[in-house]
This record gives sequence, structure tokens and C-alpha cells, in this order.
Amino acid sequence: MPAPEWYHTPVTFPSLGASLTWTMARDFRDLAEEYAGRIFTYARYSLRHQEDAEDVTQEVLVRLWKHRDSIEPASTASWVMRVARNLVIDVARRRQSRTAVFAEGADVTEMAGHVASDEAADSAAHRAEIREHVEAALAELNEPYRSIVVMREVQGLAYDEIAAAMNMPLGTIKVYLHRARRQLRESMRAELE
Repeated sequence: MPAPEWYHTPVTFPSLGASLTWTMARDFRDLAEEYAGRIFTYARYSLRHQEDAEDVTQEVLVRLWKHRDSIEPASTASWVMRVARNLVIDVARRRQSRTAVFAEGADVTEMAGHVASDEAADSAAHRAEIREHVEAALAELNEPYRSIVVMREVQGLAYDEIAAAMNMPLGTIKVYLHRARRQLRESMRAELE
């Protein structure tokens, strides 16, 4: 039975300059659009390098395409994040860097806002200083604490999604997140004093 007409949709990639058309399943295109930003943000925060983050994003999407028929729809988000995390670890190992840290210029202003008072938040210089302290504190976190904080506080993933992505029990994720937050608080207090 031939595929329905909507199944084959031309996709144009404007960044390539010319009109490059691929035949791609509409469902996959929707999945790619839904998860590409999340994958890229996680990889960028973890690797501190835009090109590596783009490579990880592309590789996750390629793997999603290859395994699209074997992935349960309900677990797609956790599968995508697990693959992204594994690829980030692989890239970090290849770069001979076991300590992945957050990207320069990463938007942690929101996290810094939780630490800063309302008066201090009005000062751009103070926000920049707090941003540096937050980034330094995050850089001090070991794995898997750092990944869990990024997935929860930056990506906004639910606990069960993080548990599935990290392949850990839900209770462990909650304990690790609590410990990571406590370490961040202690580190921030020491930095700000």
C-alpha cells in the first residue's frame, strides 16, 4: 500500500542558501522541531561550544530518525534526552574534558534571580557578577548532579522525564536534585560572602 500524500513533504533548509528538498515523514519533522531546541540547549550548556552542540543535536535527530519505529511515543522525550546526554558525554571524552561546564553567556539570569534580592536584580553589574558566581557553582557540580540541575532548572523537564533520561529511579533523581541544590546554595553563599 503506497504512503499517503501527506507522508512525503518537501522540507526546505533556508540556511543552505539554495532550496534543498528532502522527503521526510511529517510526524518526524514535527518531532525534530519539538526536540531540536531542547537538545541544543542541553548540549550547549553542557559542552560550552556551539558547534559541538549543533553536532550533538544533529546526531540525536539522525538517531531518532533511524529508531523512530522502535521508540514508544510516550517515552520519546526521555529517549531523546538520554541519547543527547550520552552523546554529550562522548563529545566531552573526545575533547579530553571530563568536566563539562555551562556555556559562556548562558542564560542563567533566571537562576541568579532566585539568589539575588530585588534591589540587586536591578543592577546589571550585580546580575553579571551573580551570573559568574552561578556559573562557577554549576561548574563545581559533579555528574550526574549537573545534568539533573540542567534538565530540571534550565530545561524544565518533569522529574519522571529526568529519571527516564538518566536511567535512574525517580527517588534517586529527587535526592540528587536536592543535594545539587544544597551544594549550589552553599557554594553561592561562600562566593557572595
